[in-house]
Amino acid sequence: MKAETVTALQAARLKRHAVVLATRLSDAAETLVYPERAEGVFAGDAALLAAARRAMAIGRSETVELDGQRIFLNVYVPPARLIIVGAVHIAQSLAPMASLMDFDVTVIDPRRAFATDSRFPGVKVMQDWADEAFEKIGLDASTAVVTLTHDPKLDDPALESALKSDVFYVGALGSRKTHGKRRERLTEAGITDEQFARIHGPVGLNIGAKSPAEIAVSILGQIVEVRARRLEALAGPKVVAA
Repeated sequence: MKAETVTALQAARLKRHAVVLATRLSDAAETLVYPERAEGVFAGDAALLAAARRAMAIGRSETVELDGQRIFLNVYVPPARLIIVGAVHIAQSLAPMASLMDFDVTVIDPRRAFATDSRFPGVKVMQDWADEAFEKIGLDASTAVVTLTHDPKLDDPALESALKSDVFYVGALGSRKTHGKRRERLTEAGITDEQFARIHGPVGLNIGAKSPAEIAVSILGQIVEVRARRLEALAGPKVVAA
C-alpha cells in the first residue's frame, strides 16, 4: 500500500468518512473510492465504482472480477454509532447493550446531574444540548439517534437535526398521543410529513416491554432490524462483469 494511500485512509477514519480501497491483484494498482468521488487509476471505470459503492453500502470487503481482472475491494467504513439523547434510566441499560453490539455510543444531556461518567461508564457523555452536540460530532449514514427525555425542549431540537440528516435510524420515546403532539410541534418547526415519517415512535419493537432494560432491548432490536434491512436493500445484485 502506498504511503499516500495510508495517509488518505487515516484522514477518512478521523472524519468518519467511508472509503473503499480498490486494488488490482495482478499489479497492486490502487484506487480510492469515496461516496461522491474516486481517486486513482480506475477512477473512470463505472463498473468498478458501482461494485465499490455496493461493497461500501453493505460494509463488506470482497473480490470482484471485472473485464477479466480480479479486484480486491477493501472497505473502510466508520463503526455504527448510537447517539442517545437523554441520560435517563433506559439510557443506562441501552448504552452498555449497544456497546456490546459494537456500537460507538454517545449519551447527550445538558442536565449535568444526569449526564455523568459514573452513570455511563465506558461511553462518551456530552453535557450539551443535542443540536449543539450534533454540530460538534456530526451525523452520518452510520448513525442512529434515539430521544428518551419526554421533554420537548430536549427532544425536539435533536429530532429536527436528525431528520434533516442522513442517519439510518431515528427513534423517539413516547405514547401515540405524545407522538401526535410531537408531529404538531415539528410540523410548525418546518419538518415535512416525509421527514416525520422517518421517526420510529413509539420507539422499539412491540415485545411487551415494561422495565427500562426491556425497553432498551426493544429499541436496540429495532435499530439492528432497520440497519439490516437497509443494508439488504442497498446491496442489490453482486456486480461481476464477464
